[in-house]
Amino acid sequence: MTKKVTTLTLQEMKKNGDKIAVATAYDYSSARVVDEAGVDMILVGDSLGMVVLGYENTLRVTLEEMIHHGKAAVRGTKRAMVVIDMPFMTYQVSKEEAVRNAGRAVQETGAPAVKLEGGAEMAKTVGRIVRAGIPVIGHIGLTPQSVGQLGGFYVQGKNEKVAGQLLKDALALEEAGACSIVLEAIPWQLAQLITEQLDIPTIGIGAGVHCDGQVLVYHDILGLQTDIRPKFVKQYGAFFAPMVEAVRTYTEEVKDASFPGREHSYAMDEEVIRKLRED
Repeated sequence: MTKKVTTLTLQEMKKNGDKIAVATAYDYSSARVVDEAGVDMILVGDSLGMVVLGYENTLRVTLEEMIHHGKAAVRGTKRAMVVIDMPFMTYQVSKEEAVRNAGRAVQETGAPAVKLEGGAEMAKTVGRIVRAGIPVIGHIGLTPQSVGQLGGFYVQGKNEKVAGQLLKDALALEEAGACSIVLEAIPWQLAQLITEQLDIPTIGIGAGVHCDGQVLVYHDILGLQTDIRPKFVKQYGAFFAPMVEAVRTYTEEVKDASFPGREHSYAMDEEVIRKLRED
């Protein structure tokens, strides 16, 4: 039986200096792919709003949508630890509502953990969710749900004031009980410092090699996302064009009646069909 990755596994990996591989997945088939590939954690990110649902940003994603996709991803996973993103306004209103919504996310999807954005200002909320028995992964730096407040998708923490606050945010989240923290789009030197200061793992995305692990979006890894390509994205495949070409060829064969051929069709006894035609 395959041994599942847990929060204790991640902690042990940090202790041993073993890097943590994380990828997003938003449904059964993509979760099967990344799980089979050996990733340690699958993030059902609210980025599904843009790459799967076609929204302009993550702000329109609902808890119901996250639960729907989370269920499918969990069903496609055998080994990796699955984490559900808490969407915009499901945890900011009150600590009680945050606990209730986090409880729904894990209870209805079967995933063991949730992720939410925010630093020191969210520490008490993180603490309440953790005390309810739900592991929480923090997320600081560039936080997409706050893109309006941040003024756009920009690198965070380049000056001393903001960098100092991000370090405080990371420490506050760890003290509140977070089991890991995502560091997005911050200078690698700051990410290295935060990683050295924390006892819990850091997962970088655009934060350099010194984080305890890395996360990329499934569609970026495979080259399926062609509209936006941030600096920190490395494509490990270019599957969009071949997929389009495959479907184009299928379409052409349907239109010229070369598909389906005899080898793709079922047959019956000619005598049976002859009698039917005569009736």
